Amino acid sequence: MFASWYTLSFLCSCLPLGIFAGGGGKYSKELNDNRMNPGETGEFRIVKLNQVWEKAQRLHLSAVKVAELHSDLKIQEKDELNWKKIKAEGLDEDGEKEAKLRRNLNVILAKYGLDGKKEAQVGDGNYIKGGTENDVLDDPRLDKLWNKAKTSGKFSEEELEKLWREFKHHKEKTHEYNLLLDTVSRTEEIHKNVISPSEYEVKEEVLHGKHTELKDKLRSINQGFERIRKLSHEGFEVAADFEEPRVNDLWDMAKIANFTETELESFKEELKHFEAKVEKHQHYQKQLEISHEKLKHVEKTGDKEHLLRNKEKYTMLAEKTKELGYKVKKHLQDLTGRISRDGLTHNEL
Repeated sequence: MFASWYTLSFLCSCLPLGIFAGGGGKYSKELNDNRMNPGETGEFRIVKLNQVWEKAQRLHLSAVKVAELHSDLKIQEKDELNWKKIKAEGLDEDGEKEAKLRRNLNVILAKYGLDGKKEAQVGDGNYIKGGTENDVLDDPRLDKLWNKAKTSGKFSEEELEKLWREFKHHKEKTHEYNLLLDTVSRTEEIHKNVISPSEYEVKEEVLHGKHTELKDKLRSINQGFERIRKLSHEGFEVAADFEEPRVNDLWDMAKIANFTETELESFKEELKHFEAKVEKHQHYQKQLEISHEKLKHVEKTGDKEHLLRNKEKYTMLAEKTKELGYKVKKHLQDLTGRISRDGLTHNEL
């Protein structure tokens, strides 16, 4: 299904260091390097990540999106600091790990609409609060299925929420596939001007790996759409090992990896723990959104004492959501890496 994330790395070596819109100005190469913040107190230890974070503060992102971005940047920070150690030991001579980091950061920028392309931002729709106005799925097939399911009367509020998570996860997978497809297309264009035959062979081999990964991701998207279609029509009586979409993806990956029966059973138990962690994170996300809405309401009343209490609660929930978000994404990264290391079986479409 998914190929190893390490196969993504080469593509990013062709991307410019100016990762923000235009690639120049205040986000120039000098400010996009991996320098630490000397003597400064920033949210992150790397200059460019603080720039991303500061830019996000000026946008109208929801409380949950801000917490999610913080978790993503913390993961990026950890990976970049680890890379600096690896580079210092001379273990990234071909620059593959550095290229992977660039690509990951580009995905984060696109995911939160920080890359200067408004259309790239993943919608933050919430079916309960915003109704159809915020249900932006960017796919007529998904919109049709969602509207039909929402008005069918066969789903409880809790089931609708679960179904929405399936739809949103599917949209994010499709978005990531499109980002990779665009990167592959640009890389192929650049590689038309190769010089030596030996260089051509190396690049052809790398690009073949990227096409294989694209096929794996497309297969995952098609399987995910079929699952959503069944859920939308038949409800949640459709058998599934797990409820959380990300956990189901991991389980599907594990089943085609080179695990023994004992290892697979052990991995399944670990996925149950991971799913519990995801559910806890989602609980805090909901509480954070409620607290944010309440805080905005209290701010209008002018009651300073009430406002202070609500700010304290909001701050506590925001920090807890960030902490859990980081743990969930780090655990997801570890589990995906485990599957990749044990060797996924890739079949041609």
